[in-house]
Amino acid sequence: MKKTYVLDTNVLLHDPHAIFKFEDNELVLPIYVIEEIDQFKRDTSERGRNARTISRLLDSLRERGGSLANGVRVGEEGWLRVHVPARRPVLAIALHPDSGDHAILQTALELRDDQPDQPTIFITMDVNLRIRADTLGLRTEVYENQAVEPDELDTGVVEVAVSAAELDHFFAEGALSPQQGLHLYPNVCVMLKDDSARPRTALGRFHSDKGEVRALLTPREGLMGIRPRNREQSFALDLLLDDSIKLVTLVGMAGTGKTLLALAAGLRLAVEDGAYSRLLVSRPVMPMGRDLGYLPGDVNEKLGPWMQPIFDNLEFLLVAGGSKRRGGRGVDDLLQNGQIEVEPLTYIRGRSLPHQYVIVDEAQNLTPHEVKTVITRCGEGTKIVLTGDPFQIDNPYVDSATNGLSVSADRLRGERVTGHILLQKGERSELANIAASKL
Repeated sequence: MKKTYVLDTNVLLHDPHAIFKFEDNELVLPIYVIEEIDQFKRDTSERGRNARTISRLLDSLRERGGSLANGVRVGEEGWLRVHVPARRPVLAIALHPDSGDHAILQTALELRDDQPDQPTIFITMDVNLRIRADTLGLRTEVYENQAVEPDELDTGVVEVAVSAAELDHFFAEGALSPQQGLHLYPNVCVMLKDDSARPRTALGRFHSDKGEVRALLTPREGLMGIRPRNREQSFALDLLLDDSIKLVTLVGMAGTGKTLLALAAGLRLAVEDGAYSRLLVSRPVMPMGRDLGYLPGDVNEKLGPWMQPIFDNLEFLLVAGGSKRRGGRGVDDLLQNGQIEVEPLTYIRGRSLPHQYVIVDEAQNLTPHEVKTVITRCGEGTKIVLTGDPFQIDNPYVDSATNGLSVSADRLRGERVTGHILLQKGERSELANIAASKL
């Protein structure tokens, strides 16, 4: 049975291509949605870009298909129209009956009453508006086309049972072909566990090009003075050090070592080994709590407070790795000669980044479109690492299910050049672990 979907403004501002994702159903945009979109078209933010995009899409549909008021074909069987009520509807129960939200809601109620034989569903990402719609007897749903349930996000690790003889072969040869019928996706991390009385385990990663599980590449002596403290960190370092993997997503709560591991691998490959032309570290300028307001100084001085966590980690790694003790260069020297660059994501659009090791920290504060913009900047020979915690989000326009980090980890999993690991064990301190789990 065909359904009528009524879209709220926030759905289109989140994903302007949502109009193509309702298959063969009828899609209705209240005229008030078009009015609200017009208010955002001059914004320089992503919402402004999405507002301009949906306006262009609707205009192209109008030019090809005719009047939007009468309806135009979307896809093979879908149908889209802009609904204009005879008069501006007013909800008698509303505190502000003339608000745009209530006008859109009343339009959905009017459509429901006009066609009782066809289900009418109101789609919005506004929680309070969904509650009000449900209270008024209107069926409502959240737009989930780009949503990922954070509790169901893949860990990136599978446990495989093997015989004692197979595990001995893995220890001896460093590789093992998986059993027939066992389907492993590319670059999934594997924990092999034998069936002996006192089970032994081994860590590896599935290399799809060779069709076998191979031992991890994690250096025995550690990396830049640090060593992995648990199996997830060992898996993470293996993914970070493999040049054939072009995108790595490191997801985990605070204190699991995401940023430190990514920076350690970046320093080793870009600065010490010269495998990349430079290490580029970036993060969104997103405050936690109240903003500091305008900061004095030039652009570098303004960015100092935002980028200080990156500098702290780099300084720690250079000291731990012995570079400064051996008379090596510090962070300032590496910044001046261009081997390390630290900058906000604000200036990433339009750039091309070839042969670089790119780290995007706090990626959970980015929208899926912003993450796509960043990844598509990567040129030939570039490796990009996204790190973040989906449960520590400061961006009011995304949540744990719709942020760019979670969506990227879910959508790109299983590709030949991507890797993903969920870090679950905190290693910063006992206090940090308690706070992360209980607060």
